[in-house]
Amino acid sequence: MDGTEPSAETQEAGRGQATAVWDPEVYLRYADERARPFYELVARVGAESPRTVVDLGCGEGALTASLAARWPAHTMPGRVDFAASDARDWRPEGQIDVLVTNALLHWVPGHGELLSRWAEALSPDGWLAMQVPGNFRSPTHTVLADLCRSPRWSEQLGALAPRTDAVLEPAEYLDVLTGAGLSADVWETTYLHVLTGEDPVLGWVRGSVLRPVLTALDEQDAAVLTEEYAAGLRAAYPRRSDGTTVLPYRRIFAVGSRRS
Repeated sequence: MDGTEPSAETQEAGRGQATAVWDPEVYLRYADERARPFYELVARVGAESPRTVVDLGCGEGALTASLAARWPAHTMPGRVDFAASDARDWRPEGQIDVLVTNALLHWVPGHGELLSRWAEALSPDGWLAMQVPGNFRSPTHTVLADLCRSPRWSEQLGALAPRTDAVLEPAEYLDVLTGAGLSADVWETTYLHVLTGEDPVLGWVRGSVLRPVLTALDEQDAAVLTEEYAAGLRAAYPRRSDGTTVLPYRRIFAVGSRRS
C-alpha cells in the first residue's frame, strides 16, 4: 500500500482461529440475507471520496471489494489488500477515512474499548460503521446454550455455551461512539428471513454459532448433539403451512462521524 497514491485503500484484519468458529462455505449458502445488513450499514456512511478505507473482519472478501467499487480512486482503479490477523492487534499506519466492521465484534469480548481506540484513528472527517448480530437471547442461541450446560454435555461443552452478553445494547453503542467524540447514528433492525428445506434454521447456524461447539466433539457425539439441537429449533421455529420457516434475526447498527 502506498498512502501517497490517490486510491481507495481497503484492508482487512480478521480474527485468529477463524476456521474454528466460522465456516465460509456454509455461511455463504445465505449470502444474500447476510449481505443485506452490510449494504444497509454502509449506505449510512456519508464519506464522499475517502482515500483510506479499512474493513475489519471481511468474511470471504466479496463485501470488502464492494467498498472499493463504491469509493473508486480519482485517477486509478481502487486497490484492495487483505491481511489475516487478529483485529484486536490491528494498528493503523496513518489516519483512516472510513472504518467498517461488520459481523465481527460479537466474537471479541470487551469490544467497546476497541471501538473507542479505533475511533481515535479516524481522520478529521472520518467515519466508523459497525454492525453486530443482536440475537444472543433468541432460541438459536439459548437452546444451544442450555444443551451445552446440561448434565449430558456440560463437561465437554459448558465453556462453549453461547453468551447472552456478546454484544452491547444500542444505547450502549451510542455511549461508546459519543464518548469517543463522534456524532452517532445507532439503530436496530429485525429481519424476518423466510427459509425453506429440512431443518433450515439448523442449516443457518451450522456455519456460525454451532461450529465451535461441534469442533469440540467427536463425530458420534456431534451427531447426537446436532439432533438434540435440531429438535429444539424445530419447536422454537415451527414450519408454516406453506412449508417455509421464519427466522427473526435482530441486528444492531452504529455509524459515527467526526463531522458535527
